[in-house]
Amino acid sequence: MPSLYTQKSESIRKTWILFTAFLIIVIGVGWVFSQAYGNPGILYFAVIFSVFMSFFSYWYSDKLVLKMYRAKPVEMKDNPELYRIVENLTITAGLPMPRIYVVPEQAPNAFATGRDPKHAVVAVTEGLLQRLDRTELEGVLAHELGHIGNRDMLLGTVVVVLVGFISILADIFMRSALWGGMRNSDDNRAGGIMILIAIAFSILAPIAAILIQLAISRRREFLADSTGALLTRYPEGLAKALEKISHDPTPMRRATSTTAHLWFDDPFESEGQKKKTPWYHKAFMTHPPVEERVKVLRSLNI
Repeated sequence: MPSLYTQKSESIRKTWILFTAFLIIVIGVGWVFSQAYGNPGILYFAVIFSVFMSFFSYWYSDKLVLKMYRAKPVEMKDNPELYRIVENLTITAGLPMPRIYVVPEQAPNAFATGRDPKHAVVAVTEGLLQRLDRTELEGVLAHELGHIGNRDMLLGTVVVVLVGFISILADIFMRSALWGGMRNSDDNRAGGIMILIAIAFSILAPIAAILIQLAISRRREFLADSTGALLTRYPEGLAKALEKISHDPTPMRRATSTTAHLWFDDPFESEGQKKKTPWYHKAFMTHPPVEERVKVLRSLNI
């Protein structure tokens, strides 16, 4: 059985390989479209705009997400037990104390956001506080602090922005192709071939971007599980929390595909999907199957 450190290092390495592939796709799409239009400025625009949007989302994503879910801040006087659990775990992890929020949802779930550990937020739903015991709640909160310690918020935010940007660029290209906005394909044979390649890119690039986004998200979940188990020194608490949450049929009212990857557990899955996940569905999941996460947790030697 590989050590926890080895697993974390391998996960980080593979995640950054995927992230590099993501940036290559962005640059590649911009280059192909610039060739099809005969305008090199498109490539510069693609790179500059994606970087600009990444920085914008990095600074303001936490405020947008909290407002979207109508999250309310929590102080010590509001929920002493929740506050103390987070405080103790942050001391153990050597992290600054994050802001704590409660989301008015009955579905048990949680997420972490913020641009860095000093400006981090941990949010839990009302349903999570009602359904989990202390050790299970500690496991979930340790998992979210694992995301903060591993700086997953930055990676996740940038990836989401790049996915959206690639999809928008592909949509603009297809609309332009339909309305004759590209350079004339009769200019030369190479130009016609480039246009065909660009059309193929506009169809395949968004699919590839989404698959890479989901792959990165799933790897970060495994890493946060391992980090959370290391913090509590009790992987079973997190494993039981996963099982309990996965069997809860309560739907989340405000779930969106844009923020699904932020949550501790996939907010879109039904109870039946979580029990048995077909292989073709796994490719489009924001989270690893619960049974796999539980299996990994119970195999850890801590």
